[in-house]
Amino acid sequence: MHEVLNHTHDASARSWLASANQTGCAFPIQNLAICVFRPKGESVPYRGGVAIGDQIVDLSLLSQANLADDAGRVAIAAGAAPQLNELMALGPHAWRALRHTLFALLHDQEGSAVAEEVRRCLVPIDQALFKLPVQIGDYTDYYTSIDHATNIMRLFGSDEIGANFRWLPLAYHGRVSSIDISGHTFRRPIGQVFPAGGTAPEARPTAKLDYELELAVYIGQGNLRGQAIPLDQAEDHVFGIGLLNDWSARDIQSWEMNPLGPFLAKNFATTLSPWIVSMEALAPFRSALPRRGEDPASLAYLDSSRNRESGALDIQLEVWMETAHARRENLPATRLCATSFRHQYWTIAQMVTHHTINGCNLRRGDLLGSGTVSGPGAQEAGAMMELARNGAAPVRLSSGEDRAFVQDGDAITLKGYCERAGFVRIGFGESRGEVRPARMLV
Repeated sequence: MHEVLNHTHDASARSWLASANQTGCAFPIQNLAICVFRPKGESVPYRGGVAIGDQIVDLSLLSQANLADDAGRVAIAAGAAPQLNELMALGPHAWRALRHTLFALLHDQEGSAVAEEVRRCLVPIDQALFKLPVQIGDYTDYYTSIDHATNIMRLFGSDEIGANFRWLPLAYHGRVSSIDISGHTFRRPIGQVFPAGGTAPEARPTAKLDYELELAVYIGQGNLRGQAIPLDQAEDHVFGIGLLNDWSARDIQSWEMNPLGPFLAKNFATTLSPWIVSMEALAPFRSALPRRGEDPASLAYLDSSRNRESGALDIQLEVWMETAHARRENLPATRLCATSFRHQYWTIAQMVTHHTINGCNLRRGDLLGSGTVSGPGAQEAGAMMELARNGAAPVRLSSGEDRAFVQDGDAITLKGYCERAGFVRIGFGESRGEVRPARMLV
C-alpha cells in the first residue's frame, strides 16, 4: 500500500523548536528522519535518533521519559538500539507509531512540561557522530534510469539500450563490507585496466574514478523464501530512503565486466547518508510513473494502476564537488548536477517485487541501490562519465579547475530534498566521501 496524507503532512504544523520552522530547514516536524548516532566526546553507545531542526531527539533518553502510549513506547525503545534492525522487525505499524509519537511530542506547545522533558533529550546535529543506521545483510544495486542508460550507450556509439531494460529492473549483487557512512575517506582503487592500443592488461590505480548519484532503499521487513512480494504490497516492506554514492572505477569496469558484470570496479567504496526518510514522510511527493509511447506495457507482476499513477517519487537530487584546491583557498564547492528521482524508469515497488519474483528472500536490513539517477537534461546526469563524455569534454568547476573524472583530494557530496506547493519542504541531509591517493601494492 502507499502511505496516505494525514495530520503529519499539514503544512501549518509547527514545532516548539524554532530551528525546525525555518524556511529551507531539512528536518521540519513533517520529516522526522531517523539515524544512529552518539554525542561527540562522550563514551556512550550509539543509539537511534530522530532529526528535528538542528537537533536530534536521543531515543535512548526519550525512552526513559515515559511520555508515549504503549505502541509509542515499544517503538521508541526499539529505535533506541545501536542499530535500527530491531525497530524494522516490528513492522510498518511500529514505524508509523514512532513517527506519530515524535510528531505529537514536538508539536507546538512551547513551555509545556512535555516540551521541557523532550528538550532535555536533544543533541545538536553538529555535535553528533554517525554510523551506519542498520546492520546490512545484503546489498543489491540496480540500473533503472533510462536517461543514464541512454547516455552511457551513446558514449559507446549506440542509440539503443539493451533490449531487456524496458522489461525488467536490472541489478547486480554488491559488497556490504565496503559500505560506509557519510564523511569517510577511501583510497583510490587499484585493478586491472586494458590500456588503449595495448596488448595486455596492467594492474594500476584507476584513472577514471567516478561517482554515481543514487538512493538507498532500506528493507524493513523481508519475505519468506519462495513467496514473492506483490507489487501493491512492496512498499510495506520498505523502512525508508537515504542517499547513496556508488563509487565506480570506469576503466577497471570496462575491462572486467564482460561477461559477468561489475566486480572490483564497484566494491571498494559505497557512501551512505546518515538519515533515513520514511515512506510516510514522502507521501506528498508522489508522481506518475514516467512512460513514453513506445514503451511496452510491463508484465502483470510489475504493473498496477496504483504504481502507474503514483509509484514514482519526486525527490530532488544534487551532486557537489569540492576539490583540494578549493578547500585550501576557501572557495565554494561546484554543483555538478541537479535532477529528480521521478525520471527513474522503474519504481521502488517494482525493484522490490522483481527482486523476489524468483523466490529470493529479502531480509530486514537489506539495502537496495536505486541505480544512477539521471534526468533528460544536459545537467541532470548523475555520473561524471556522462557529464564529461567519458573524459572527452572535461567539466569546468567554479574554482577554475577542470575535471574529466574524480581526482585525489576531491570530495563528492550528494544532497536531496522534496518540495511541492501546499506542503513543507523536507530534506535528506548529505552523503559525503573524499578520495585519497592509491596505496600501491609494490
